[in-house]
Amino acid sequence: MRTLALRGGARVAVVAEQWHHAFGVVTRGRVQLELRNGEPGPVLGRNAGFWLRGTGVRALRNPGRRTARLRIVTPESVTEPWRNDMTSTNDIAMAARPASGWLAVTGLLATAAAMVATTLAAALARAAGVDFTVPDGGETIPLGGFAVVTGFSSVVGVVIAVALLRWSARPAERFLWTALTLTAISFVPPLISGANAATTAALIALHLIPAAVMIPTLTRGLRAR
Repeated sequence: MRTLALRGGARVAVVAEQWHHAFGVVTRGRVQLELRNGEPGPVLGRNAGFWLRGTGVRALRNPGRRTARLRIVTPESVTEPWRNDMTSTNDIAMAARPASGWLAVTGLLATAAAMVATTLAAALARAAGVDFTVPDGGETIPLGGFAVVTGFSSVVGVVIAVALLRWSARPAERFLWTALTLTAISFVPPLISGANAATTAALIALHLIPAAVMIPTLTRGLRAR
C-alpha cells in the first residue's frame, strides 16, 4: 500500500503501467480526474474509491488548497506486506510535485532562446536599414531593449503557464488562447507609434519571433503534464 500526496493545485500525470492493477481511495481532501481530451472529470471526495485501468484518465489534480491524499493498493502491496510504506509515500509525493518545476525550467530555457533570436533578428533588421526610431520622443530603440522586453514578456508567459497548470483543468487550451490574445494585443503599440512602415513591420515581426518560440514550447509542455 502506498500513499500519494497532492498539494493544493498540484497535478500528477497518470502513467498507465503504474495504475494497471492499482486501486485508489481518497483518504483526505478531494481529487479531480482529468480526462484524456483535457476536459475536467469528476471530483472524488473522501473515502471514494476508483480504478483507472482503461478509463482514459490522463492526470489526477487537487482542485482545493489543502493537501489531498490517496491510498493506492496494488498486488505487490498485498503480496509484500513487509515493504516500507514510508519510502513509497515519499517517492510518490515527490513525483507529484515536479510538473510545475519542469515546466518552469523549460519555459526559462525557451525564454533565453527567444531573447537571443529576437535580438539577432533586430540586429539584422538594423543592418538592413531599419532605424527603429519612434517619433514619440524621437528615441531609437537599442538592441538591448529588445532583449529586455522579450525576456520580461516571456517570463510572464511562463508564470501564466505554471499558474494554469496548477489551477486549470484545461491548462494547454487556456494558455494557448491567452497567449494568442496577448500577442495580438502587443501589435497595438507598434501600429499606433507613428513610426515609418519599415520600423512598424519590423517591430511586429519581432513580437512574432518570441511568440513562435514560447507558445508552442509551453503549450506542448502543458499537454504533456
